[in-house]
Amino acid sequence: MIQLTRINHLPLVLNADLIEHIETTPDTVISLTNGQKFVVLEPAEEVVNRVIRFRREIHTTTVPERVA
Repeated sequence: MIQLTRINHLPLVLNADLIEHIETTPDTVISLTNGQKFVVLEPAEEVVNRVIRFRREIHTTTVPERVA
């Protein structure tokens, strides 16, 4: 999940796995796989950077070893 800001300055927590594509028109419009669209204040590059940072956090988190 990534935190963004809607165009009306309200916070938005978005499931990054649902992002289909991002447009700049000149506002940043995020289209999800379920057809929803969100207009956010952050530029497209920042959205991409937040998704990358989120995924790195998930993949670098250590999982405790199972005790047999």
